[in-house]
Amino acid sequence: MSPAAAPAPLLKYLAGYPAALLAQVQGLIDAGRLGTYLAERYPEPHAVRSDKALFDYTQALKQRFMRNAEPLNKVCFDAKLKVIQHALGTHTRAQTVQGAKLKTRREIRVATLFKDAPADFLRMIVVHELAHIRELDHNKAFYQLCEHMEPRYGQLEFDLRLWLTMREMAPADQVPAAGET
Repeated sequence: MSPAAAPAPLLKYLAGYPAALLAQVQGLIDAGRLGTYLAERYPEPHAVRSDKALFDYTQALKQRFMRNAEPLNKVCFDAKLKVIQHALGTHTRAQTVQGAKLKTRREIRVATLFKDAPADFLRMIVVHELAHIRELDHNKAFYQLCEHMEPRYGQLEFDLRLWLTMREMAPADQVPAAGET
């Protein structure tokens, strides 16, 4: 099997990207510069530390871009979401019957690791989950909505994958939080 056929184990978050781009990433890793590159590019931490702050942050984005969308009942950080299961955030709908009425509860859960992520990455995840209110599938309309809410969405998604790669390479006690170098 050729090296381009399967990504290196450390590049699993980047599967599907062109080989030339993967080679550039591998060069940053080999030079020990991936963390520095990301810290320089995304130096700003965020102040969203509690579930209430995350709810308010999400509601502000929803109000700005999706005013007519269904209301959210809950937004919280969730320590049970694992990158291994490819879930950095979730959007769920739970329908319950109360008498003759059908009620729908909408929840967004964001992986706890985003408490220490750069501000741009938290925004990207929240935008992604908000887009699922209107578009359930990852289709063209979904990504257009993401880019409407965050014009740099594609670049942020790629750089988030780099950040996850960096976190996996380093021991947990050596991963800098946003704003640290």
